[in-house]
Amino acid sequence: MPVEELYQQTLKRFYDICKIPRCSGNEGQIAEWLVQWAKSLSLDVIQDSIGNVIVRVPGKGSLKESPIVILQGHMDMVCVKENDIEHNFCTDPIETYIEEGWLKAKGTTLGADNGIAIAIAMAITENKEIDCPPLELLFTVDEERGLTGANHLEPDVLKGKLLLNLDSEEEGEFTIGCAGGKDTHIELPLEKEELSDCTIIEISIEGLTGGHSGMEINQIRANAIQCIGRALNSLYKELKFNILMIKGGVAHNAIPRDCYAVIAVAKDKTEIALENIAKFKEVLLNEYQRVEKSINFRFEKKEESEEDVNCLAYNDMSTFKVIQLILSIPHGVLFMAEGNKDLVETSNNFAKIYIEEDILKIQTSQRSSIASRNDFITSKIEAVAKLSGAKVESGNGYPSWQPNWESNLLKKCQKAYFKEFNKEAKINVIHAGLECGIIGAKYEGMEMISVGPNIRTPHSPEERMEISSIKNNIAFILALFKEV
Repeated sequence: MPVEELYQQTLKRFYDICKIPRCSGNEGQIAEWLVQWAKSLSLDVIQDSIGNVIVRVPGKGSLKESPIVILQGHMDMVCVKENDIEHNFCTDPIETYIEEGWLKAKGTTLGADNGIAIAIAMAITENKEIDCPPLELLFTVDEERGLTGANHLEPDVLKGKLLLNLDSEEEGEFTIGCAGGKDTHIELPLEKEELSDCTIIEISIEGLTGGHSGMEINQIRANAIQCIGRALNSLYKELKFNILMIKGGVAHNAIPRDCYAVIAVAKDKTEIALENIAKFKEVLLNEYQRVEKSINFRFEKKEESEEDVNCLAYNDMSTFKVIQLILSIPHGVLFMAEGNKDLVETSNNFAKIYIEEDILKIQTSQRSSIASRNDFITSKIEAVAKLSGAKVESGNGYPSWQPNWESNLLKKCQKAYFKEFNKEAKINVIHAGLECGIIGAKYEGMEMISVGPNIRTPHSPEERMEISSIKNNIAFILALFKEV
């Protein structure tokens, strides 16, 4: 059967893709692999100036004269791992296994977001038996960090007017709209001073669930940066201390799972500090006992090599500003969509924090389906940063994808899905960002829809993909081909 054959070939290609490094900004190897693959099949292939790969595939069988269908996905993945896993994303393959019908990775992100799109497109292209319309395969770069590939896509490179984005994460659901987004970067200069007779205390929060800051921002999951900020603030209310270091978060679109801070307290206040942190730990564990099953809150004083410890730490004012800034930046859902209690309209992800060359650096990622609300939340974050004396800069962002409920492509998708599965597909607008909004703005009249297999907790080491849903996804695509 074509579906079974395509399913097996899709898995094979996905495992091939897992062997190739492809963190955002490091797509060179997979792009070259795809170019050589296309050439080996004697297909017309283009790699544009930004690195996007476009492959043109002639139609096959009874559908060879049908309108062109664009199959689109991105080459990069969010690279996150468990702290106790030795894995180099620049060289090591993703190690996969199957458990209870779900494909998973060993201690890292799986990269099903969005490697499965590439694998499905390759399998369909390679199969000579199926009836298939002419295809354009569009594989973009750097989607996860800022939709860079879509933003730099030339407005005349694509010939088709029907685009099937393969970057959704719910089988049996058609996504026809998504939120727009914007990132903000904050830089706060810090000043140091010499401290004497102090104790160094390390505080860390690890093992949080994390996840996709668009799809799972409404799950009330803990943000490790905010948790550390709250721990520091709890202690700051009781006694003076100074920050030496803080670091947390890995990507603008991933809810931070880990954060680490180092502080210095007066030696005679050491026990008071440790008691305060222990009390806050219990508060935090109580708050998240149902949501964060694997939270690991650790704190300890660093072993001293001398009787008195001298250290260079950030001074009182710098420490105060760091704590207040962390507390002031919002995280999570800010507005729900009017008329839809299940859809997030506007949110912010407090994504990253670290100190580099005595400058505190923070990145936030705002999303909204309403541009004015996105601008409003961005302005609030900028205002907080400016009040602290920080330098702040927000990017241009990317537009929302406004749903077209009357789209002919949507009607054809609904018809194909019902014919194949004898049930109605769900139609959805999501809070995550997709490249469709950008591509649609470049190509007037482009009809677009997004589909995909079941993927859970992307952008975290808990990412997993349901095997059976891949097969259903393929069956739907073949059914849709007959309708276009």
